[in-house]
Amino acid sequence: MHAIVLGAGITGVTTAWYLRRAGFEVSVVDRQEAAGQETSFANGGQISVSHSEPWANPAAPLIALRWIGRAGAPLRLRPRIDHAQWQWLLAFLFECLPARARRNTAAIASLAVHSLNELQRLRMEAGIAEAYDARARGILHLFFGAQEFARAQTRVAALARQGITLEVCSATRCAEIEPALATVAPHLAGALYAPHDESGDAMLFCRALADVLANDGVRFHFGVDIERPGFEAGRIESINVRHADGRPESLHADAYVVCLGSFSRPWLRPLGVTLPIFPLKGYSITAPLADPARAPHVSLTDESRRIVCSRLGERLRIAGTAEVHDYNLDIDPARIESMLEWADSRLPGAIARNRAEPWAGLRPATPGGVPLIGPCGRYENLWLNTGHGPLGWTLSCGSASALAALMKGEAPDVNFPFRR
Repeated sequence: MHAIVLGAGITGVTTAWYLRRAGFEVSVVDRQEAAGQETSFANGGQISVSHSEPWANPAAPLIALRWIGRAGAPLRLRPRIDHAQWQWLLAFLFECLPARARRNTAAIASLAVHSLNELQRLRMEAGIAEAYDARARGILHLFFGAQEFARAQTRVAALARQGITLEVCSATRCAEIEPALATVAPHLAGALYAPHDESGDAMLFCRALADVLANDGVRFHFGVDIERPGFEAGRIESINVRHADGRPESLHADAYVVCLGSFSRPWLRPLGVTLPIFPLKGYSITAPLADPARAPHVSLTDESRRIVCSRLGERLRIAGTAEVHDYNLDIDPARIESMLEWADSRLPGAIARNRAEPWAGLRPATPGGVPLIGPCGRYENLWLNTGHGPLGWTLSCGSASALAALMKGEAPDVNFPFRR
């Protein structure tokens, strides 16, 4: 059976890997010239199983209200006359209800644990363990307010039930785990340490895995625009693409998998398929190290500022913020300056500030943070693996392995609400 995967980001290339291992003939189509060039290009770098609580939780509305009007607010709502935006926001508020948030956290946590196991297996089988600046040193969730730290400790028991380990740490313990925090330790209320989490460069992972797949017979169609498919009698018959020189081409397969991230919703809308996905714009900077001794080896999450930091070889990646607006990718200099100021205050002297490279990307978020995995429903040979929000890197391998099982007619070995 031949499957065409639409999109060569982290979900697309991992989907191609598991389909190939399941015996499918696989092609991958992407408008960029290489794998991992959009949302996967410069994300926070965290494989963060301990981040399983979605943004939509009971505390989120009040936190968002406190951030209104603040220039450096981690969350910024930029309202538009856009039905999709307001529909998504109302659905987000519904998912903040306690019962919904508990359900979503359990689903994400189950998939995240499964995904980490699959990632560890995949990188050994593919021989790419050294290809993407991977570190298995865990993640420290930092809290600078006593009340916030006290509330966060309720996560420990909840995630433990999902098989996720968190250690409650004093400021002194934080500095023991990560000596680069010695300067800010006196200001910390405490931290939660997730020792089994990892970090790495998602874009390098995508490129390395794509090379392995190409050598294994997977065909990549890069630099082509994916246009409307041909369909008939409840089936997709072909995917029409257009090359950079304007030349059209029709690609035919038995099954098609949508891994188009934030662009999944507009691409499917003309087919009568509406997905609850909206793009949340995030920013990052990547800077070479000025003083390696001052840079952390353990990945960090500043819970007070919603900023994450990962060491990628001799570079430091700092990422965060979420803007609910549209598909605009213009870079706001104030957002970049906020991250540089964070580096100056939390990790003084660690990076070459004047050589930091800014970036912005779109996270494909569902209101409750739970990705859409499984059959499309309207078309019998159209499948979805999209909507992973800020956890695409974390959930990619588990999502892809589960989808491959579903496409083979098998039940995935993970407790998750797959589409039926």
